[in-house]
Amino acid sequence: MNATLSPTQASRTPKRKSSTRRPRAPSHLPPVQSQEAHDAALHAIRNVLKGRTCYDAFPVSYRLIVLDTKLNVKKALQCLLLNGVVSAPLWNSEKSKFAGMLTVLDIIHLIQYYYDNANYDTATADVETFRLESLRDIEKSLGVATPPMLREHPSSTIYDAAKLLIQTHARRLPLLDYDTETGHEVIVSVLTQYRLLKFISINCTREIQQLHLSLRKLKIGTYVSQNPPPDNTNPYWPIATATLDSPVFDVVHMFSERSISAVPIIDQDGVVVNLYETVDVITLVRLGAYQALDLTISEALNQRSPDFPGVVICTAGDSLGTLLQLIKKRRVHRLVVVQGEEEEKRGGKKGRLLGVITLSDVLRYLIGNVAIGEVTEPTEESTLFFTDKVQQAAESPYS
Repeated sequence: MNATLSPTQASRTPKRKSSTRRPRAPSHLPPVQSQEAHDAALHAIRNVLKGRTCYDAFPVSYRLIVLDTKLNVKKALQCLLLNGVVSAPLWNSEKSKFAGMLTVLDIIHLIQYYYDNANYDTATADVETFRLESLRDIEKSLGVATPPMLREHPSSTIYDAAKLLIQTHARRLPLLDYDTETGHEVIVSVLTQYRLLKFISINCTREIQQLHLSLRKLKIGTYVSQNPPPDNTNPYWPIATATLDSPVFDVVHMFSERSISAVPIIDQDGVVVNLYETVDVITLVRLGAYQALDLTISEALNQRSPDFPGVVICTAGDSLGTLLQLIKKRRVHRLVVVQGEEEEKRGGKKGRLLGVITLSDVLRYLIGNVAIGEVTEPTEESTLFFTDKVQQAAESPYS
């Protein structure tokens, strides 16, 4: 018998669901570390900075501490410490004009001057009346370089401001405008290396992800030389180092002579155990311990502020992108490069000092006179390379 199935008689089979494309799972493979992608990212970062002004780098809220040059050093130092800053613009109230910057290094020079030329009683008496306007005379007597009188307008591009920082080896750049009614200078803010690099890390996220080449390959930083001068006795040349038994004043002398702001503290095997900074010396002075420069580093570290963030370390195999991402997350002024697992496999010792990378080094590579594409692998004789010999001159290698 022939029969046809009506719709009501048809068996009820479940309808097939329409296919949907599942989202692709994120790849866990590392991105391609090509030189072309790295170069393109550098170009993109520089173009961003050329199109943005210094105003764009200002934080949403900030405070500006300005000190009169007639202020005595002790009160100025207390002002810096109470406000949690390590530098401040100076103002000449008699001439109503900008008069430079007061930095921790100025205080270091002053400490060395009194340590060399006066006794404790004289130093403690003079520091009560010594005025900021006389600091440049101290620098001349010590034979150290006078810092340049830098300034820039806030409407200048960030790229131009960064170039000026690099060219003058400065760590901070005062931003000045002019009062439209009086024509007098007005201090608007201070652009620091850290603020500039943090702006890059926040606003160039995609480009930073392409900076996968290692710090070793890019030759960023100051590293232990494999070929020191014949008369050199420092096994970590050209990096200044100290041990826990070193007197504080020996390190203060390094700060002043080399215009650096930190010295790695190492053990007998060269393993980094701590870092002594200019701010640590200022802490001793704040406590009135002018004579404490004869203490050992170990004793001085016991008086360090409990909020010390610790030593930030990295290996030469870490990438520039990783470093910039770290700057985005925490306040970093320098990184100590140590031997890692790769060097340990070749007979090295994990944690041993290899070099120091400062914000100046990073900024110089991102913005400076680095020919894009000119990256070469280091040779066996000199696995690591120190950039432009900045350690040998007063160019603030540990800024």
